[in-house]
Amino acid sequence: MDTFPNQTLTEARIGAPRSFALPALTLRPLVRAGVLPLGLSALLGPAIWFCLPLAAEARIALIVFGLATIAWCLTAIDDTLIALAAAAALVASRTVPARDLHGALGSELIWLLIGAFIIAAALRASGLAERLALSALSRVRDVRTLFLAVTGVIIATAFVVPSTSGRAALLLPVYLALAAAIDDARINRALALLFPTVILLSAGGSLIGAGAHLIAVEMIVQSGGAPYGYLGWMAMALPLAVLASFAAVAVILRLFLEPAERRRALSLPAMAPGPLSRQQCYVGAVVGLVVLGWSTQGLHGVDAAVVTLLGAVAVTLKPFAPVSMKQAAKSVEWQLILFLAATTLMGSALISTGAARSLMQFLLSALPPGALASPPLVAALVAAVALLSHLLITSRSARATILIPLLALPLVAHGYDARALIVLIVMGTGFCQTLAVSAKPVALYADLERPTYAARDLMRLSLALLPIIFALLLTFSLWLWPLAGLSLR
Repeated sequence: MDTFPNQTLTEARIGAPRSFALPALTLRPLVRAGVLPLGLSALLGPAIWFCLPLAAEARIALIVFGLATIAWCLTAIDDTLIALAAAAALVASRTVPARDLHGALGSELIWLLIGAFIIAAALRASGLAERLALSALSRVRDVRTLFLAVTGVIIATAFVVPSTSGRAALLLPVYLALAAAIDDARINRALALLFPTVILLSAGGSLIGAGAHLIAVEMIVQSGGAPYGYLGWMAMALPLAVLASFAAVAVILRLFLEPAERRRALSLPAMAPGPLSRQQCYVGAVVGLVVLGWSTQGLHGVDAAVVTLLGAVAVTLKPFAPVSMKQAAKSVEWQLILFLAATTLMGSALISTGAARSLMQFLLSALPPGALASPPLVAALVAAVALLSHLLITSRSARATILIPLLALPLVAHGYDARALIVLIVMGTGFCQTLAVSAKPVALYADLERPTYAARDLMRLSLALLPIIFALLLTFSLWLWPLAGLSLR
């Protein structure tokens, strides 16, 4: 029988160029020439140092944070390089002790992510995930059912593959195989929009789905809240992620396909018959045990990072494993690991020096009396900022690093719960499909040999999805999460 064609992904495609997005076209020449970022940087330091009555450590922390934000938003300098420079400046200025930097690199969540990347490398090398996905999808018989089934498969990958870019790479062969079998430009365009959109929206349901979640958990702990585990995060965030993902399916089907196209019958080629290979069975068993270990941490008491590292060792043992430890370690997104460690240190500095609280107290004092007394208004403001921040800050982790200290934590002084606000922000930052530069999965699926979607398609989809995701965020933060003890007040 015919089989799906085997496709590969080059590292060049994963590393899509990073860029920025500014609504005002007249500012772009100034940004490209470096005039605007340099000018803002030159004004920022003196303004903070001489105008804010804060301790020296707090002012230094704000200056470093502000300069990093300008660089993230208005330059093409690599995100990780900016974060590492900021972390080094904080340590060199003795705003934070060097041991805090060392501790950020050795945190449980960093090792959890490293182990998860190694496991994902073995999963990808074995071909198990691709085979299972294509085997399930080959049974669908019409376009609408295919889109729903693809969404379910993508959501499932969020719980074993870390980061959205890693899932985009894992699932690209699935998209290419389906697109070749369907061979219809309009349907393939809608399908290409579906993959990165659901990858981004479903990531919120898993603790390892995005680096921003690990930043959020660290800041919840630093603010005195109880941390989320793998199962706890899933129970809290998965319903929202699933609803958002299937809402995206409905929007894409309605906006980009006619009724007849949605009902079109499909006859996809089946996978070649035969049992799973020994390596595929072995990797599948190890992954299952790791997920079970994550989910039952409360029973056995072993850290999730330790469970992950044990799984990483198991999936790289020869002759059972499809990949060696040396090969798997090369697939770890070390740049993301360093970025998370550096931004965690930046957030910690803003909190420990009192800089974030003091700055926002100044800003919030300018609001009319009683403006912060209404939880619905506060939730709407926080959700709107989180949803729209991707238009200026192209890194999801950078958005969490910036918004949590400056927007969530200062509201604690006005009676709001830091944990609830942090969760609301980090779930909102998952919406980032307006521009191709807003997220690596969007850029990846836009830049294929086979034509996919254009910038106007992304804008059209984003405008339709934005109010839906906004309504979901408000519904969960104001009514559903409080039932589980996660209330804004």
